[in-house]
Order: sequence, then C-alpha cells, then structure tokens
Amino acid sequence: MLAPLRRIHEQVRDSVVAACERAAIEDLSAVDDDASEGDTIYAIDRAAEQSLVDLFEDEIAPITPLVLIAEGLSRSPVVLPRGTDEAQAAWRFIVDPIDGTRELMYQKRSGWILTGAAPNRGNDTNLTDIELAVQTEIPLVKQHLSDSLWAARGQGAHAERFNRLTGRRQPIRLTPSNAKSIRHGFSSIARFSPGARDELAAIDDEIAREALGEIEPGKAQCFEDQYLSTAGQLYELMAGHDRFIADLRPIMEPLLKRRGSALGICGHPYDLCTELIAREMGVLITGVRGERLAAPLDLDTDVAWVGYANSHIRDEIEPLLRRALARRGLLSTEASGSEPD
Repeated sequence: MLAPLRRIHEQVRDSVVAACERAAIEDLSAVDDDASEGDTIYAIDRAAEQSLVDLFEDEIAPITPLVLIAEGLSRSPVVLPRGTDEAQAAWRFIVDPIDGTRELMYQKRSGWILTGAAPNRGNDTNLTDIELAVQTEIPLVKQHLSDSLWAARGQGAHAERFNRLTGRRQPIRLTPSNAKSIRHGFSSIARFSPGARDELAAIDDEIAREALGEIEPGKAQCFEDQYLSTAGQLYELMAGHDRFIADLRPIMEPLLKRRGSALGICGHPYDLCTELIAREMGVLITGVRGERLAAPLDLDTDVAWVGYANSHIRDEIEPLLRRALARRGLLSTEASGSEPD
C-alpha cells in the first residue's frame, strides 16, 4: 500500500501548494467551520480534504477494503469500496490532510500530510496497531524542497527529498541527535495557545534548571521552538534538530478547572498517526508516565506525549518531568494508554 499512499500524499501536497500560490493569506486563513465539534476548519483545509475520499477510492480500495477516518470528513468513518460493511474492511486508515494548518496558511512554516494504517479492529483499533505510516511535507510557496518519510513496523524508516522545480527525488538520511544532554540544544514543552501557558512555561523552566543548573548571566543553556504542528515536532526530533519535546496540554485540565477555565485545543490521534516513523528511526516516544503511547483511532481523544531524541536525553529529563508533574498533582490524569514502553 506504500506506493499508492505516497501518490495520494503527493496529489494532496500539490493541490494545497497550488491553492496557496493562487490565494491571499486572508483567503486561506478564513474560518470555514467553527461550529462543529473538533478543531476549527479553515479554507486551506478544504483544499486538502476535497479529493481525499476519491483518492482513497481510486488508489487503495482496489487493493483492499478499508475504513477511512480523517479530520474534516464526516464524524462517521467512510468505508470503501462504497457499500462494504465496516466489519469486512481489512484496514483502518487515519489521516490528517494538513497538520500545521495555522503555520502553513500564514506561510510561516511547512505543514504535513499524515497517514497511519492499522489492521481493522473496529473501535478498538489503536495507535499501537499502526503498521504503516507516511508523512509528507507541504512546503511554503517560496520553498522548492519537500521531504517525505515513511515506515513499516519493524522495517526501519525511510526519507526522500523532492525538488518541485526539477522533479528530482533524492533519498536522504535523517538522524536523531546523539547528544547526551539538552545543554546547547533545542528542548521544548508545547504551549501554542492561551490556557495554561504560564504553568507549562514554569514546568519547562523547572526542568531546565534542575537539568542544567542556574542560569549564567549572558548565557543561554538551551533553547525552545514552538512548531505549531505535531508532525513538524516529530520531524525536528527525527532530523536531529530537537532533543526533547513534550505536549502536556491534555493533562492540564485539572489545573484549568481549578482556575475556572476550560481546556482548549489539544493534539489528537490523527496528529500522532505517524509516530511509528519516529520510533523506527530511534526517537523515543512515550506517554507522560513513560508508557507506550496509545490512543484509539478516533477524531476526539486528547493525547499527551513526550519525545526524546535518545536514551541519554530520556535519562536526563524523564525523572525531572515526572517530578514537576507530580508536584502539581497532574500525573494521575494522563490521557494516553497504560501499555508499558
């Protein structure tokens, strides 16, 4: 299924880039749907979603009956070929047509197309069941290179760089950082939107202080990067750019309730459906307690996750992260699964 999946990704990528070239930022960032449950849908999202069902029907359905779950589609799964009973589908595909919509629509940073494929276990199908994952970069209009990554369980990860000016494809090797500390590297806790940003920043500072000591005047011990895309964050870990990333937003709900506030947007299973690629590349991806990351393949579950470039970084940071969360009474509300890592 890899070749047709990559063709689907490339067609979606090309259609979104073309839409970005034609439209003004104000048009791309217009809200298309903010009334339904789930994330806000912007005009740029529709450019990616419009042909998704047709592409899966043409490319994948002739190979195997499937269930398609995707952000922006119907809340009910789409079963292909049409008329097939959901229980008879062999595979369950979860897709994010654009991860990183907000960065892309303002032409600040690349977005990503994500697909994970798992044997169909109905509503019990989980992130842990994904056996094939593909992640394709949607470049900025001014950017001529686009990376594509894929992995099958137990077979390692692969990457290719596409030059959209010349059409040339070139294998590339991405390597996570082998540094033994976050010192002089990028280390971030996600805090993309208003809510618990003050507490998330406090946790980030606390971890850095305990790992690296007190700040020296005129020095920066480590740095952060708020890439507003889960797939983009995974890419930064895989490419050796970042050493530690955590998205703790779902477990901040008790703290927000105490303040009389609500939990805003969080990451969902479709945002993390390509974490298999990062793991096959050697990145350590876990839940907040250090367990194997798990979540049902749906559109609604809020997922907290942690990524370490290597075991040295994990040994340095994980105990500090757990202590910081325990001090705030947040560990018991972990949103991911409980399977040991």
